[in-house]
Amino acid sequence: MNYSVGQVAGFAGVTVRTLHHYDDIGLLVPSERSHAGHRRYSDTDLDRLQQILFYRQLGFPLDEVAALLDDPDADPRAHLRRQHELLTARIEKLRKMAAAVEHAMEARKMGLNLTPEEKFEVFGGKDPEQYAEEVEERWGGTGEYAESQRRTARYTKEDWKRIQAEAADWGERYGALMSAQEPPAGEAAMALAEEHRQHICTWFYECSYDIHRCLGEMYVSDERFKALYDAMRPGLAEHLRDAIAANAARHTS
Repeated sequence: MNYSVGQVAGFAGVTVRTLHHYDDIGLLVPSERSHAGHRRYSDTDLDRLQQILFYRQLGFPLDEVAALLDDPDADPRAHLRRQHELLTARIEKLRKMAAAVEHAMEARKMGLNLTPEEKFEVFGGKDPEQYAEEVEERWGGTGEYAESQRRTARYTKEDWKRIQAEAADWGERYGALMSAQEPPAGEAAMALAEEHRQHICTWFYECSYDIHRCLGEMYVSDERFKALYDAMRPGLAEHLRDAIAANAARHTS
């Protein structure tokens, strides 16, 4: 099979003028010419064009592309491996850029206009939207989710600082409680479990005891949440789950 310059331009999404230029500089010389002198491209030519466009998309100038493709010692598979590595690196860079833009959008949505340093200060180095997509998927249709979105949309930088400070203070006190070997069903642990529930009610949504009990189970079953709580003190996630369950039982029995 061979193809006209117009067909190749359509396949590759480039202009006929670009293909003429590649021919003129010797980067992509068509394998054949028709009796009338028109360019005709073979499948091998299309393979080379694909390689050219890969490297061009990655920012290589035309002279470097020509040097890479015309290297007599180069294995065609080596080109693909190199391009795969370069594309993977670019995808990761773009993913990070997209995440940064999403964070900026969320900060603007919350009424915040923060520098990167301020974001670090407010969120304690943790990504505030780390689980946002999953949370929306799990609970996006609930009244609690809608209420949380409504409240947080109007929070200021100082509000987020206060939320962070309250959570940090609670974590320190819960860690001290565990160091004192207080049992999960003890009065002190249940009081801090209730404080945990009230913190959610105050800042995010009305957290019933049933919902709180489900959250407690998730803090243990989901390794990410378990790691978050256990970072405060090893074993805290399971201890809190049991304290939440005990506190819920005494209020609903």
